[in-house]
Amino acid sequence: MTPMLGIMASGISGNLGIVFESLVIAGGGSGGHSYSAGGGAGGLKYDSAIYSFNDTKTITVGAGGAGKTTAGNGNKGSNSVFGSLTAIGGGYGAGSVSSQVAGGSGGSGGGAQSGNGAGAASGGSATSGQGNAGGDAQTGGKNGGGGGGAGAAGGNGVSEYGGGVGGVGSSAYSAWGAATSTGENVSSTYYYAGGGGGYSSALGGYGGGAQGSQDLAGTVNTGGGGGSNNGSMAGGSANGGGSGLVILRTTGTYTAAATTGSPTRVVSGGYTYYTFTGSGSITI
Repeated sequence: MTPMLGIMASGISGNLGIVFESLVIAGGGSGGHSYSAGGGAGGLKYDSAIYSFNDTKTITVGAGGAGKTTAGNGNKGSNSVFGSLTAIGGGYGAGSVSSQVAGGSGGSGGGAQSGNGAGAASGGSATSGQGNAGGDAQTGGKNGGGGGGAGAAGGNGVSEYGGGVGGVGSSAYSAWGAATSTGENVSSTYYYAGGGGGYSSALGGYGGGAQGSQDLAGTVNTGGGGGSNNGSMAGGSANGGGSGLVILRTTGTYTAAATTGSPTRVVSGGYTYYTFTGSGSITI
């Protein structure tokens, strides 16, 4: 997943073309409700390819999974898409008062939950090349795992009332974050797609993952997973996943022929960036 330099190129059906690097991040999963687990981060997908001039590509920015208002599992995040490139939405965090429940699969997997007196449960699986698995829940109850992040798996629950931390997101694209003012800035390093924290009050992963048991949502346009809900917040619904993001960049100073969806254009450090925080299109 090492970024490649954009270059001008020729030879696509006899037409000039341009190399675009693309960073596509899906919406994060929401945390579970009632002694629950953290949501998995949205999948993070990088690509570099040559595109023909006058070609129009559609961009879809996935929403985070909706927050929960009643006991049970969270909701999976929605996919983000650039052309034929798809990042998979984050898996839901499990939620249960009295049983063992596996985390949901996704770009990164959601954490598992073990209710009162229940056995161990496994975190949700991740999509290869896009994220990491959610954390497991241990026998004993109320120790939901953290959601997986783009940089690391979610932490396992460790004891009753001791949930797992959210997996850290990816800092491989920190330069993109600095140029576009996106991602989570931690001491001038920018992270994307962190997992949500499990029960109780476990920290979310850098990259927009929310802390557990505080009814907190993943940060918008990071793909961060939502935090767990501790069960006392009966009407709590703010623990949704963070929405996704699509960033395109190429070398030099470049202006697209046309765009929809109001992307932000920035020229920085020898690159031109187009940042989509909502769905739209770009004509190369």
